Amino acid sequence: MKTLEERLAQVEARLERIERLLPAMPATQTADPPVRTEAPPTAGRQETVRPAHAAPEMARRAMGPQYGTAEPLRPGGSALSVTQILGWTGATALVLAVAYLIRLALDAGWLTPERQLGLAVLSGFVLIGTGLKLRSADRQYASLLPAGGLVVLFLAVYGAHLYYQLIGVQMAAGAVFLTCLAALWLGRMFESEVYGLFAVVGSYSAPFLLHTLAGSVVDLVIYFSAWSVLFCLYSIWIGVRRPYLLAAYLALFGFQFLWNQTAPTEWRAAFAFQTLQFAIFLAGAIGFSVRHKRPMQSEEAVAHLPLLLIFYGLQYWLLERHMPAFAPWIALGSMAVLLLAHLVAKRVLGALPASSMLVGTYAALAIFHAGYMELLPTAFAPWVALLLLPALGFYVRARGGYVLLGWPIRALVLGIFFLNYVRVVVGTGLEAVPAHEVLALLYAASLYVAYALVRRMSNLGDFATAALYVGHIAMMSAAVQILDGRLAVSLAWSVIAIACLALAFRSRDKLLGKSSLLIFAASAAKVMLFDLSHAAPLVRIGLLVVLGVTLYAGGWMYKKVDQLDGQAATG
Repeated sequence: MKTLEERLAQVEARLERIERLLPAMPATQTADPPVRTEAPPTAGRQETVRPAHAAPEMARRAMGPQYGTAEPLRPGGSALSVTQILGWTGATALVLAVAYLIRLALDAGWLTPERQLGLAVLSGFVLIGTGLKLRSADRQYASLLPAGGLVVLFLAVYGAHLYYQLIGVQMAAGAVFLTCLAALWLGRMFESEVYGLFAVVGSYSAPFLLHTLAGSVVDLVIYFSAWSVLFCLYSIWIGVRRPYLLAAYLALFGFQFLWNQTAPTEWRAAFAFQTLQFAIFLAGAIGFSVRHKRPMQSEEAVAHLPLLLIFYGLQYWLLERHMPAFAPWIALGSMAVLLLAHLVAKRVLGALPASSMLVGTYAALAIFHAGYMELLPTAFAPWVALLLLPALGFYVRARGGYVLLGWPIRALVLGIFFLNYVRVVVGTGLEAVPAHEVLALLYAASLYVAYALVRRMSNLGDFATAALYVGHIAMMSAAVQILDGRLAVSLAWSVIAIACLALAFRSRDKLLGKSSLLIFAASAAKVMLFDLSHAAPLVRIGLLVVLGVTLYAGGWMYKKVDQLDGQAATG
């Protein structure tokens, strides 16, 4: 066994070998303990020892989905909004500076009108050129200068034609056309839809300022339609719907105003224009969705809805004045075209919930106004409405859901049914209606059928309850209209209430049983408030006997019906 001295000698020999192997190092470096260079075991230490390959991943996460592009700072949107406000204010100030410079030169006699307009055009081009020069540095912010330059160019063209008559209408229209094309090109260059909106406003305002353009209705139709096609294509090109939407609104309102002011008797040209605009913008909306494979969203559908309603109102007003016999049929024809186009788009893109709401609203309007109010004879309206509710109930039952039918169509069906229901129950204005004596009875039957069809659907509980109670009211009204005498009506109401309880007990339908309370309450109120006051003594006795027996028997049966849930639970 080795002694202690031998072990120490071995350790010293090993240390000598290690010293010979190690390179010479400065004394200060070897003196520092290596452990002191490490950070304490905290969260900061985890960041310092993170692997090098994690840095690019962290950078990608910080930069968002578009790797390699800088995102603007958005602390609640304040930085971006302040920047835009400053930029737009600066561009507006430059435009005003150009205007005041021209005004100053004019007042001082420095410039002739030709030089004044030339200076305005030059200023517009300078603003556009400066923005293009700065585009590589900050495209979004630099786009504000060309926007101001376009405003200056539009004002220069209109000023040259309207105030100084330096150029004719053909040259002014050509200048407006070129300026609008330049706006569309700048919009593509800067990827900003502001230029497209400038072009829309500039092109559709030209006929108001260049009065010669508004001289012929046919020329107006061609002018507006050409711009409508261009802006639909431009919207599809840049992938934004707002330019063609704004163009559609301005086209309808602008043409309507100019047509009324210039040639209101040429209604055929106005009808052709409205039909052409409907086709152009319908094709544009569908083409946009198909081209970008992006169905219309809810907000976009809401923006399109007033446009369709305005078109319907303007065209129907025009046709009703000049072609009243064909106006409803043409309105229904436009609905059919819209439905067909929607089905084509649905086949290509799949489900279109927002577009379905839009098309359904237009269809409901056309069917209600043109079909129900204009084409359907008043005498047959209650009979047509009678068929709607069972048809709706069978459809819902077959499809297994109420939500599958758009809410505009549901509102249309229920609205027409309710209007005629009130008319039938009250019993006024039915003299010309065939077999109006049995209408209240049939309405009650249709409501009971609707209740039976949908009562077990959980999402239609409120509708089923309303149908049941409204059916009871119709049944009581039928008894009043068919039977003669107060005693007979009271007896019929009592039989209806007892029958509801018996049927509820047999079918174990507690809601049906409880609904009989409405009939009992109405029967009691009728006897106490109306029947007894002017009835003969024997009739009074009969009424009270009928009421007493009915209420007592009803109470006994109602108690049995009220125990249905408890019996089902114990069973």
